[in-house]
Amino acid sequence: MSGTEQQALADALSAEYATIYAYGLVASHAGADQRGTVAQFTAAHRARRDATVDILSGRRGTVPAPDAAYTMPLAVSDPDTAAQLAIAVETDTAVAWRTVVERAETDNTRRIAIEALTETAGRRAVWQSLRGADPATTAFPGRP
Repeated sequence: MSGTEQQALADALSAEYATIYAYGLVASHAGADQRGTVAQFTAAHRARRDATVDILSGRRGTVPAPDAAYTMPLAVSDPDTAAQLAIAVETDTAVAWRTVVERAETDNTRRIAIEALTETAGRRAVWQSLRGADPATTAFPGRP
């Protein structure tokens, strides 16, 4: 694995760490009707984090450790701002996985990155839909 692919995977892992942290804030302010969604999406990000750690470890890459805390792009005080934060972190995660797609050197890495990008774009669309966005999707997910 080249340094470029390794760095892209490490950056995607860091995005997953930040997203998992953010979902803790989302969970604390989500409405009762959103709690199941939050739990499901948090579990998905944890699974993606673990899989990415395994990939980097298996290729003898450097596995970055999570930060103790993360600065959030907005304050969360109610279910609406919680949904906004979820949209923001899903967007950031999509950008990170799109970078892996672009820098992947093997079909396997590219496939994994496309799956991750697709999943995070789908989660973002759910949050957008819950906030009443029309359309809820983005034409090119992960595009900065």
